[in-house]
Amino acid sequence: MRKNFLRIGAVLMALGVIFGAFGAHGLKEIVSAEKLGIFETGTRYQIYHAFAILLVGTLLYFRKTSLMPIAGWLFLGGIVCFSGSLYLLAFADLVALPTNLLGPITPVGGLLFVAGWVVLAVSTFQDNEKRYRKSHSE
Repeated sequence: MRKNFLRIGAVLMALGVIFGAFGAHGLKEIVSAEKLGIFETGTRYQIYHAFAILLVGTLLYFRKTSLMPIAGWLFLGGIVCFSGSLYLLAFADLVALPTNLLGPITPVGGLLFVAGWVVLAVSTFQDNEKRYRKSHSE
């Protein structure tokens, strides 16, 4: 599980950097300043929470609790809903997407981010799960 979160976090960070560069250099001519700001917000929160996923992956090397992976999945869900909906909103005019469908998804993503941080905090109160290995003497 920990390697999965490290891989997911690393890929999302790379995409965040690519999206950030694209937003800074390629979108100025394509979308309005308002839509560019929406895109940049999506990128910023993607990078913040990709770091959070990397944190979960790293913490799982030292602590293994039942809630910690849930925090990682909540962060991933938040990126998909929050940042993903903002990316789509930034391009909605260009590809004729109905924004009334996308608008409600963004706050759901924000709630997933908050839930991820709360679950991560609560996970620190849990005891490590014990890993029992069968001894060779049995």
